[in-house]
Amino acid sequence: MENIKKTIRTIPHFPMKGIMFRDITTLLKDANAFKETIDALVDRYRHQSFDVVAGIESRGFIIAGVIAYLLGTGFIPIRKPGKLPAETYRVDYELEYGNDAIEMHKDSVNQGSRVLIVDDLLATGGTMKAACEIIEKAGGDVVECAFIVDLPDLKGREKLKDYQVFTLVEFEGE
Repeated sequence: MENIKKTIRTIPHFPMKGIMFRDITTLLKDANAFKETIDALVDRYRHQSFDVVAGIESRGFIIAGVIAYLLGTGFIPIRKPGKLPAETYRVDYELEYGNDAIEMHKDSVNQGSRVLIVDDLLATGGTMKAACEIIEKAGGDVVECAFIVDLPDLKGREKLKDYQVFTLVEFEGE
């Protein structure tokens, strides 16, 4: 996992002063690190029981879409407001630097569907918590919340204490 961590770029003070943004676009362009990331996640979930993979806009789409394809499941996009054309569920939440909302088509999840939710980074946990709530609002069950990066200093796992959480790498106190 050290190769994965080394390929993630840190951008100080983005999107605002005091934020150390962990940018996975450098990981994505590195063929070996991208493959190692996908392989590690697919290996973890290959023998777990779930029906569909949900990805959170936008970097979560990249990882979740590949995992869904390789594991032979469907993919559900969880998007920013106003991006989906059919009837949606919506959940508002707080970010480490403001407020936001996410939406998902109401027909994305069948009652009792087991859902793996994927995003690139766990910071405060607000976005993922909202994603879990939206899946449950639709009648689904969250199997696990998966991330490439965890920022444990921001205590996102505490917000997700009712869910299984898996991460590949951590950036602590940096």
